[in-house]
Amino acid sequence: VGKKVQAIYLWWHKPVIDRELLQSLPNLKVIANSGVGMDHLDLKLVAAFGVKMANAPRAVSTSTADTGMALLLASARRLVEVHNIAVSPSMEYCEADILGVKVTGATLGIIGMGSIGYKIALRAKAFEMNILYHNRTRRKAQEEQAVGATYCGKIDSLLQQADFVMVVVSLTPQTRKLIGKRELELMKPTATLINISRGAVVDPEALAAALQAGVIGAAALDVTQPEPLPRDHPLLKLKNVIITPHVGVRTDKATRMITEEAVENILAALNGLPLPSEVLPS
Repeated sequence: VGKKVQAIYLWWHKPVIDRELLQSLPNLKVIANSGVGMDHLDLKLVAAFGVKMANAPRAVSTSTADTGMALLLASARRLVEVHNIAVSPSMEYCEADILGVKVTGATLGIIGMGSIGYKIALRAKAFEMNILYHNRTRRKAQEEQAVGATYCGKIDSLLQQADFVMVVVSLTPQTRKLIGKRELELMKPTATLINISRGAVVDPEALAAALQAGVIGAAALDVTQPEPLPRDHPLLKLKNVIITPHVGVRTDKATRMITEEAVENILAALNGLPLPSEVLPS
């Protein structure tokens, strides 16, 4: 049926798009991705076959921002730890051992102020947080003022000041292991790292070592490198770590919206119209 296929809808990076598959589909016009990240695709290879590509930025941003704030709050108030205490047979604990971190008035550093990062800033404003952000391009003054965000031209300045560091960047050669040993050592010893972007943006071994040594206070991760982590990985054994299995966008409404956005892009391509969410190779 290769000659009949004109569109591919990628769900959770499947099917794998390689040269062999592209060669077998001579009439392929468009590949629509079920999410915003495109790091699993060789964009230049796909474009070389004359195939257009699209993602789903509108569908994923709100749910992913919700997940980021949920992880921040869960880590700050140690919800996993205290849940385990609440359901344990003994219910024995010392209050001093489960003290959380106050979120209101704390400083949040957002690395990557795209659509998701900005929605996180909107949520953080409601928690009366002080917001710093680092981005390739600075937001407009009115956008900064709307959320009370301060721009940090250098990532080091943000890392040194933030109580919570939220990573919301796309995975590129420039952002791979963006947060490593040096960056973690710049953070406060009480700071929390939250990663909702891609696992490869953070060096997992450096993060585990930093958490074990008290270089930073805690981490909350919706993404890891690899996914899932090996069952003997040190990150899985630390109490000051919360890990979720890449569920940032996994809500009932968001899943439907992703499919609708993909269909919109596919129909546009098949009808020779501009794609609403076209992604071009850089």
